[in-house]
Amino acid sequence: MPTETLTTTRGVVEELLRRIGEGDPQRIAELYASGADWKLNWPETEHGRTETPWIRHRSSRADAAAHYREISEHHIPEQVATEVERVLVDGADAVVLGEIRQTARSTGRAYRSRFALHLTVEGGLISRHHVYEDSLAVAQAFAPEAG
Repeated sequence: MPTETLTTTRGVVEELLRRIGEGDPQRIAELYASGADWKLNWPETEHGRTETPWIRHRSSRADAAAHYREISEHHIPEQVATEVERVLVDGADAVVLGEIRQTARSTGRAYRSRFALHLTVEGGLISRHHVYEDSLAVAQAFAPEAG
């Protein structure tokens, strides 16, 4: 991809989505700024759950790589799909709207979750990564059987 494309917000977001599709956590992490503002819309008490260790705040490139690696480790790869419906760009900010369909490796339960991913690109790198998703659907898919 030409260097000038990787400096535009849309170019960086499209490259991020392409790399996520390829599934190489290290290459994905190269697109993040050191000290990126990374947040998820989960309740604070739910962060760090053993069933969903990828759901926590991050800030470094190593954290970004770990995030994508942990997602992959906790889902059945043959039962994963993401549909990106729209990418909206306004200056340095972009919002990716879509739906993920995955299956929890630990329980075998499938789930769907609509999502909005708010990204900010500065100097050709992602400095903000905020995810808004159906956290209840994810939690239920990974929850141990009751009783």
